[in-house]
This record gives sequence, structure tokens and C-alpha cells, in this order.
Amino acid sequence: MRGGQSYVSCPPSFSNDANRLLVGCGSSVAIFSTATALQVSSLEGHTATVTSVVVVPGSKILCYCWTSSLDGTIRYWDFSLLECIKKLDLHLPIFSMVIPSLLSPPEENSGKTHNVYAYLCMQTENGKDNKPKLCTAQIRKCNLTNYHKLSKLTLKETKQPVSLTISPSGKFLGIKEKRRLHIWKVPKMDSDSAVSKNLTLHHTKAFSVLAFHPTESIVAAGDVTGRILIWRGVGAQNFQDSGELLNGTSMTDNEVKPGVRQNDDAESCSTWHWHSAGVSLLSFSSDGVYLYSGGKEGVLVLWQLDTGKNTFLSRIGSPLRYFVDSPDPSLSSLSCADNQIHLLKLSSMEIMRSISGIKPSLSSQEICESLSSKAAFDCTSGSVAVQTENYGIQFYSLFANRGLYEVQVCERNYQPVDEITVVVTMVELSVDGSMMGTVEVKLPEEGIGGLICLKFWDLDSDTKRFSVSTLIYEPHRDAHISAIAFHPTRRMAVSSSYGGDFKIWVCREDSQQKDQTPQNFSWMCHAVGSYKNKAMRAAAFSADGSVLAVAADTVITLWDPDRNELIAVVGETPSPIVRLIFVGKSEYLLSVSHGSTPQLIVWSMSKLAASWSYRLEIEAVSCTLDLSYFAIIALLPKSNEHMFRGDGIILVFNATDPIPVASWSVTKAKGGNIAFLKGNTSDLPDGKPSQTLLAYINGDREYVLFDPYDKEAREVNMTRQDDLAALEETGQFGYASIYGELPMFDLKRNKASSIFSSASNRPWETIFSGPSHKLPSLTKLCSEFLESLLEKRTSIVE
Repeated sequence: MRGGQSYVSCPPSFSNDANRLLVGCGSSVAIFSTATALQVSSLEGHTATVTSVVVVPGSKILCYCWTSSLDGTIRYWDFSLLECIKKLDLHLPIFSMVIPSLLSPPEENSGKTHNVYAYLCMQTENGKDNKPKLCTAQIRKCNLTNYHKLSKLTLKETKQPVSLTISPSGKFLGIKEKRRLHIWKVPKMDSDSAVSKNLTLHHTKAFSVLAFHPTESIVAAGDVTGRILIWRGVGAQNFQDSGELLNGTSMTDNEVKPGVRQNDDAESCSTWHWHSAGVSLLSFSSDGVYLYSGGKEGVLVLWQLDTGKNTFLSRIGSPLRYFVDSPDPSLSSLSCADNQIHLLKLSSMEIMRSISGIKPSLSSQEICESLSSKAAFDCTSGSVAVQTENYGIQFYSLFANRGLYEVQVCERNYQPVDEITVVVTMVELSVDGSMMGTVEVKLPEEGIGGLICLKFWDLDSDTKRFSVSTLIYEPHRDAHISAIAFHPTRRMAVSSSYGGDFKIWVCREDSQQKDQTPQNFSWMCHAVGSYKNKAMRAAAFSADGSVLAVAADTVITLWDPDRNELIAVVGETPSPIVRLIFVGKSEYLLSVSHGSTPQLIVWSMSKLAASWSYRLEIEAVSCTLDLSYFAIIALLPKSNEHMFRGDGIILVFNATDPIPVASWSVTKAKGGNIAFLKGNTSDLPDGKPSQTLLAYINGDREYVLFDPYDKEAREVNMTRQDDLAALEETGQFGYASIYGELPMFDLKRNKASSIFSSASNRPWETIFSGPSHKLPSLTKLCSEFLESLLEKRTSIVE
């Protein structure tokens, strides 16, 4: 089972009835219900990242779409049947794809059937002697209807892959390249020939995003400084006949074209500036009255095109990526950099529902790389806890492949444009998942003002969410915390520090009387220990909790956690030990050393000596709860990456034997983690029983679940069929399609209740409320209303 892919690698696309949202999700296309924001199905077939999803417009019954991928293929799908109808293999990675003819007005497509052409941004073919060219990408045309061979005609070559932008009318195609915008006019009768008419718009700063007006010759673009430029009357010279020039002049005078640089083909250019960082989102409303913009601030700005006045949808909490309108005028989608897609109700500028993927890795990871911990697994429930940018912890279900909820660790307003001052460096869960420990670090400013805070959290049995129970400032004076470990059976935990000590914490029982005020803290320090003032870098409890192992630089110290007595000192390693873990209920202890001589050592507790070891650079390690098996992620040298087809390898061992039981090559192993999960038949999508599953999450937080003891590598679908039926919406017709279902009429109901009924029970009073730019035209409403009241019948003519 695979999951955790990015939902915002390319813009999503709505179905024609606006009930489905098609989202590029890794090498597949995830289909979500807009009513529930839950995944209902997926399109499987591509072998690399999907880069474009284009739904074929038409009636609400049609469910066809085109997709492109880095695997070099274009596929035509019937996404109602989850069936691939057509596949075109271009043998070159496709970075972006647009299909102008699908956006053309119906009258231009009536009559004779024409070929459908796509414009692609592809990787360039290698030159002679198989040497790559200086330009790595090129824009080319492809006949999707009668594909025989990719057209050799190239619109343009670029040094880097670019995103293609098509106008809502399908008449113009544009790209941004540094400080220039290149715009082509798509011919009405498209053919295999190249597009001849084009123009270029210039700017003093690098462009970041481009948008076309739906009906007028207006082009908007955002730059890296936060400015929005709007050109009006674009293409009056290049895209019109010589006799149709404005006022019969060539308009070369700078006074006639205010704001236009280098005599570009535009009447005027105006500049708006609100964003403090680069603009990453620009989109016109469907009627062209408004312009939407967004950037790193996490604020959606709604500009009135004629006046320049703006309104805001703030506190989104993440940089914005894409804004997509739906066939339903009141529904839109907003993709954010934190791997979330929000479904917006634009009439009230509010977020109705959210599709939440796993949050990406922290941008501050490099700042606190030596202090940050990896994702924490709840092996019982099959979820993972990861740190988020907004000082929180996200709990993500690995079986369901969706976000569960978030816990705010630091009560502080998060602004994406601010400098990083606070980092949640550590999260650790207990074995049963009922307790959590977190560490947040306030970074010092110019070496002054740093602060470390340790928090213990308890899981509420009713809400199934964590709430903070104890807050401890500077638990190890001014030293950073290196590890947190929970007792397997009791409410006890240990924290170790680089300052040379460790502390054992116990949870006090709730013994106060009813008349007394409740205690603010429930955890207290039980004992403090150290060993020769050496840095304590790792800690772990044994399976029964009777032994506490703490790594003191290059040696392992064994303690009695109840009496805080030193029992023994084990071995000596050439490099500092950074990780300790007991292997299930066996007598073996694992130690991982980092440094000039990285090493994995298996220690026998009965002999207090090393049993066997490997000279490997270990990224992560996990063990089973009952058996004596453990798994590791080992980083491979760059010289061996081509041999293993990855930068890491997963090895599964029996602690008694140095020969691996199984191995798998993996990619993006740096920053990854691994864990054994309890398999549950009810949680597995295919319903097949599995006692233990192995979860691997890579540095980009993409994960895979598999059976480590199954010799056959079997892939199963993430979505169960019995879940899909419950998510399907029931169709409504006639009166119910406009006003909703009528309530059940009860003769015994009190007549007075109908008099004092609230306005919310009268949908006809608010059905046409909202801004005028979002309401459909009166002609469209009238036809829809009359058609909904008619019942279609099939008549048989004899």
C-alpha cells in the first residue's frame, strides 16, 4: 500500500457536475468527493509523477479526462468506470500539458470533427553521441486523435521546464521565462503546423505566474517581488490584421502606451502591489470581473479588476499554489503548499471542506538537523505523527491515507513569511499510543534568548485527541534534549540531554479532593542520573521496563529506573551512540553509532558483550514488539546507488543471526523512518489478514506498507470498495434539485412551531443570495428551473 504523495504537484480539475475533484497524486490520479472531501477512487496506470489532469468538458454525464506524466505517456480515461481508453507513449518526460480545443466555444467545434491537439512541455531529445543539449525542455505539439509520431515542430526551447498556461477561451498559450512572457495565438483550425503568431512582454523582475482574462485581451502576471502586472489590449498589432489596428496607428509612442516596456504589443500596463513575497497564484474569475492572487503569506486576495480594490481570505496558514474554478459558480478549490486542498464557497469567502495530505518536511530541518527527530509511529492504530510548519503535530492514518487531526504544540501565530524562530524538534509516542512527548526550541537571536520546552500529552479516551498535561521549561538547564523514551507498561518516561544527564519522569496520580483546586501539572521528576559528565545521546526501556539503557557518548549504561541505580556499563564503540532500542522481548540490544566510523552493533544482555556488528551508516531502526526481528534503513554510498537503483536499502534481521532475512532497495532514504505495525484485517483495504506490516516513510514523507514476511510483493488498492458505496451521493431531480428535500409532514405537529420556524428552514429565501459575479445568468437559471420540473419519459412509437 502506497500513500503520502503530494496533492499539489499539479493543478486539480473538477468533473463536469462539480461532484468530483481529480487530483494528481504521485503516479496516480486520486478522485475525491466534493461533498465529503474523501477519496472515492483512483486512476492507476502511470509509472511516474502525474503532471497534468485535463477533464473533457461537456454534459454532466460525460466523465472523460486526459492525463500526462513524467513517464512519457498521455492517457485518456473514463474516470466513471476507472478505465484507460487510450494511451500515447511519447518516450520523453512530459512536464506540462494543455489542450486548447477543449476550451473553444461549442459553435467552433460543431459540424465536422477535427483532430484534438495538445501542447506539451517535454524534455529535449539528446543530440549526437547521446549528449544532452543546453536546453533541457521544449514546447511541442501532439495530435491526440491520430497520433503516429510526435511532431518535429518546436514552438520554443527553454533551459528549464516551464508550466504552460492556456487562456479560458483556448485562444492563447503562454509561458514565463525569467523576465519575459511568451504568448502564442492558437489558430482556430489547429493542424500539425506550428503556431506562427506570437509576442513577448518584458519586465525588470523575474516572473513567477501568468494568467489570461476569459473574454478580453488582458494578461496578468506576478513577479518574485510580490508585484502584479496587468497588460490591457495585448496583441493589437501581432494578433490582428493590419487594417484592424487600434485607431489605425502602430502605437509606438511611450506616452500612448503608459507602463509598457520595450514597445511591447499592449495598450497599457498597470502595477498592483500587496504581497510581500513572490506571487505564486493568479486567476481571473469566470466572468472576468475579479482577479485572485496569492503567495507565501497564505492569504487569498480578491481584486476588483476595474477599481483595484481588494478583499481577503486570510489565516489559511500556508503558501498558496493553485486556484481552480468549478462548473458550479459557488465552488472553487485552493491548493496550498502544506499538501492541502481547500474547497471554497466564494460567495461568503469561507472554507467548507479540506482534503488533507501528509504535511511536507520542515523547511527548518537544516537549522536543527542535529536536534530534530523523525516521524513517530503509533504501531497499534497504524498512524504516524509528523511535525508541521505551523508549530504542530499532524496525525496521519497510514491505512486510510488521509489526515486525522492536528495538535498545536506551540500557541503562537504562524506566518509563513516570518523568519523561523521556533521549531518543534521532537515527537515521541508511547507503545500503546496513549502518551506523547514533544520538544519545542525557541532559537536564540544573535546567541541570546534561546528556550527549550518539554511537554507531556495525554490521549483523551472520548475525543481520541491529545491534550497537554505538563509543561516543563528548560528541563536540562540550557542543554538540548537528545531523546525521549516511554516505559512500555507504566506512566513513566525518560529524557536525555547533550548536557550530560538524563531525567526520569513519572505521572502523578489524580488524588486531589473535590474541594481542592486541580493540579496544573501531572508529571514530575522522579530521578536524575549521569555518567562521567558525558553527553547522553539516546535512551530506551527494555520490553518489561525493568532496565533503562542510556548511551553516554561511546558506552552504554544500564540502570534500574525505579531505584536509579547503575547496574552495568557495556562496551565501547569508536563513534558516539545516537540510537538505542531493545529487540522485542529478547535479550538483545541494538546500538547505532554515527560519525567517522558509523556502526550497527547487536549486544547480548546476558553476556554484556557485542554479539555481531556491521559497518553501515544507519538512518533508522525499528523492532517488532514480540518477536526478535528488527529492520534498519542503511544509506548507500553514491558509488553503489546505480547498482541498487536507490540511495538506501532496508534490511530485516533476526537478532540471533547477522545474515539478513530480507532486503529491499529504496529511494529518498535520507531523513526516512521505518516501523513495524500491527496488521488488522479490518484496516487492510483488501481484507487479507496480516499479523505484522512494515511501514517505510521516505525523506519526502511518501510511504509504503508491505508484509515483510511475504515473499510475493503484492500491491493492493488503498480504497476499499465497501467504503466507496457509502460515499456516493444520491442524485436529486425536479424540485429537490433546486430547493432540497421537503420535510416530512406530520399532522400532529404543533401548528405554532411553523410560525416560529427559523429562516434556515426556508431555502428559497437564500438560494439567490451572494455576490452578483457568482450568480449564473437569468437565462441559464430559467432553463435549468423549467427543465428540473419536467420528467423525462421515453415514448414508444408503433
